[in-house]
Amino acid sequence: MIDIKLLQDQGNVVDANNKRRGAVINIQVAQAFIGKRAELMSRVEALRNEGNGIASMIPNAGEQEKDALISKGKSVRTLVKEVEADLHEVEVALSAELKHYPNILRDDVPDGSDESANQLIRTIGEPTAFDFTPKDHLELGEALGIIDVERAAKVSGARFVYLLGDGARMQFALLNYAMDTLLKEQFVPALTPHMVKTDMMDAMGYLGHGGEEEIYHLKNDDLVLIGTSEQSVGPMHSGEILSASKLPMRYVGYSPCYRREAGSYGKDVRGILRVHQFDKIEMFSYADPEHSDEEHEFLLSMQTRLMDGLELPYRVMKLCAMDTGTPSARTYDIETWMPAQAAYRETHSTSNTTDFQTRRLQTRVKKEGKTQLVHALNGTAFAIGRILIAILENYQQSDGTIRIPEVLRPYMGGQETIVSRL
Repeated sequence: MIDIKLLQDQGNVVDANNKRRGAVINIQVAQAFIGKRAELMSRVEALRNEGNGIASMIPNAGEQEKDALISKGKSVRTLVKEVEADLHEVEVALSAELKHYPNILRDDVPDGSDESANQLIRTIGEPTAFDFTPKDHLELGEALGIIDVERAAKVSGARFVYLLGDGARMQFALLNYAMDTLLKEQFVPALTPHMVKTDMMDAMGYLGHGGEEEIYHLKNDDLVLIGTSEQSVGPMHSGEILSASKLPMRYVGYSPCYRREAGSYGKDVRGILRVHQFDKIEMFSYADPEHSDEEHEFLLSMQTRLMDGLELPYRVMKLCAMDTGTPSARTYDIETWMPAQAAYRETHSTSNTTDFQTRRLQTRVKKEGKTQLVHALNGTAFAIGRILIAILENYQQSDGTIRIPEVLRPYMGGQETIVSRL
């Protein structure tokens, strides 16, 4: 949720931001609700003060005057309840209206309407060259016996997968490699709940702007399945005041992720690029507002460090205004070279959501005697399925075997190559 004071005092800033993002919103609607809210709050306070004044007079009043004061006090209490009901109605309407508002973009976010306007920050490595015709990850994985989508479809339906043998071992190798790297930077490992309350997901900003279409709802329990561990780490400190001396507080969550992937089609639904369930290692940080942009650059540096270790070709992109997600003030993507598609595809994302999420969650920090909202940031360490695709396709050999990246070999018993176990 954006800052109501900003909307009230600098509506032009909010309006310009909405236009940059392509969000068609009449800010006067919310401003009217804010004005009415302030009026009703003032009215409630005045009535309560009046009621307190009446109550203080009763003990010293005569019998006849006391009866009149008691009757008047009852009338005031009735009025308080009526105005409070009106106030609640306005607050509900204001909250619903504010859910349409995206976060305020950082000034360095480039303008643009789609991914073609995203800004290239840097490119690392060259697209992998082969002296044979490369295969895609599904053909490689099936031939090696490490990916099975047919049996997964038999058991669970389309777009699920079994990772078997060295495919499963490589997942755990990636997990351990990421954890060993991140623990040195004061990240706290977190195994999170896979289900969160609907209001917590709403507070994180993922139930609006079509986001609810991607989420699995457990309606009988008022729970939703997470699409990333960020969605359960973020609310963990809701309603708390964090110690300034402990910031930044960094977590690395590991969990399955559940996504409907509605509207995906074509090559994206072949193999394991877009499946309904995948595992992910996710970084999350609570940061001092004055240093959250530095923390954002740090999360990006951790992503590139992990990628450099795998020696995969990739590029770093800064997303343009209309390609940046609603909760984010700035987002970087890492796109990794996928030989079978002869294209760079997104494998990582890191965002500074500033106080957009923490405002609803009321996660705060006390600094110099004042309490303020902390900033929340997130970043992919590894989305397992996508990084497996990149490894299989970039490290494939002419005989169909897969060379294991050197950095992962210690986590796979020193094994250098994946060969068929069929």
